[in-house]
Amino acid sequence: MGDSNLKGRRLGWVGTGRMGYALATRLLEAGCDVAVYNRTRAKAEPLAELGAAVVDSPADLADREIVFTMVAGPEDFKAVVLGENGLLSRPDATPSVIVDSSTISPDASAQVRAETEVRGVALLAAPVSGNPSVVDAGKLTVVVSGPSGAWEDARPYLELFGAGATYVGEGDVARLVKICHNLMLGVVAQSLAEITVLAEKGGVSRAAFLEFLNKSVMGSMFTRYKTPAIVNLDFTPTFTPALLYKDFRLGFEAAEEHGVPMPVAAAAQQAVQALMGFGYDDTDFMALLELEARGSALELQPENVPVGDGLRDDVEVGAASAPTTG
Repeated sequence: MGDSNLKGRRLGWVGTGRMGYALATRLLEAGCDVAVYNRTRAKAEPLAELGAAVVDSPADLADREIVFTMVAGPEDFKAVVLGENGLLSRPDATPSVIVDSSTISPDASAQVRAETEVRGVALLAAPVSGNPSVVDAGKLTVVVSGPSGAWEDARPYLELFGAGATYVGEGDVARLVKICHNLMLGVVAQSLAEITVLAEKGGVSRAAFLEFLNKSVMGSMFTRYKTPAIVNLDFTPTFTPALLYKDFRLGFEAAEEHGVPMPVAAAAQQAVQALMGFGYDDTDFMALLELEARGSALELQPENVPVGDGLRDDVEVGAASAPTTG
């Protein structure tokens, strides 16, 4: 769909936290007509410089054709849709489509879906994979489920978010896909922590080991993205252990419902729980590396090597300058 079609719909956006702000920015920079609401208005106001209209309540977005929501959790989502000043609170107007990218359970989403269907509003579940740095690099991915017609309406805008959007079916199955994704995230992070500590304990620097891994078939966007944190021990939070643990719980609920054994995921969950028990709160989940090192009697030190995160091609790991540990 061309730019003229993108500009043809009036869009709304609810929730301008770090991710919401970054994604609303992409829509505005593409020339879309966007009105935004955030509970703390000051966090939304800078978007006015990009052409956004800033409104005082979700109800003010009810006359917008497609409204995107990205809020903190299920209660916030229910409030912005079903609350006193929510998207469905006006008798004279409702959006045609609500696209929700909040992190909530399928059950909570289904509760809201039942109410939107009564009002003739299509609800798309559209969880995203990434963070603001991934958004800036244009590599965010989206998984979407809900009515197929609404998907086609929202698709051009969802594809502006980054690397693309994947439609997986009706209902809330996209929520399950995102939970499965985050289970994989935890499993891979724990595996990466274990094998990196093993390599370092055997005398190989983390920078050199990860350079090799990232160039091999076992390397991935995730291993490359986490390389700077692992090499230089920068665990500034992108996703906390508590949030990952919550997704493990949701994943095991789904596994029990569908009769799927999850032995590897269970082991990774225990590692995340131990990380929380050792007081790793406001930190990134990749601090699993430090937990693994403690259990291996290895004292980690930052290697202070310039490494890239795989999102851009400006810096790569340089093994030649990487220290070797004993």
